[in-house]
Amino acid sequence: MKVGYKKLIEEAEKNIETMSIDEVAGLLHDETVTIVDIRDIRELQREGKLPGAIHAPRGMLEFWVDPDSPYHRELFSEEKKFVFYCASAWRSALATQTVQQMGMNNVCHMSGGFTAWKEAEQPIEPVEKKA
Repeated sequence: MKVGYKKLIEEAEKNIETMSIDEVAGLLHDETVTIVDIRDIRELQREGKLPGAIHAPRGMLEFWVDPDSPYHRELFSEEKKFVFYCASAWRSALATQTVQQMGMNNVCHMSGGFTAWKEAEQPIEPVEKKA
C-alpha cells in the first residue's frame, strides 16, 4: 500500500513533540536550546532565519546527528534541547521523527514552520549569501 506525504507527516506528528511559535520565541535566548533551520540554504538567503538558529540542511541531518558518521557534527551530541523547523513544519516533523528513531530524544519541532513565524511577526535574522 502506497503512503503519501500527508500520511507520513500525520504519523510523525503523533510521535513527536511540537512547540508553538510563542513557545519557541520564548526560547530564543535560552542557552540550553539550539534552534535548527533545516531548510535549503537558498531559502535562508531569500527569507532569513530565526535569530541565532543554526543551519543543518535536511539532506545532511542524519549524517550530522549520527556519531558514527564521517560527517558527524559535535553540536548534535551536546546536552541541549533541539528545536527543528522548516518552511511549513512538514520536513521538520519528518526530520524530528527520524532523528528520534536514531536515538536523539531531546528534539522537537516548531508548529507552522517559518511561514507561521513570519505571519506572527516574530523577529527574523538575515542570512547573507556567501561569495
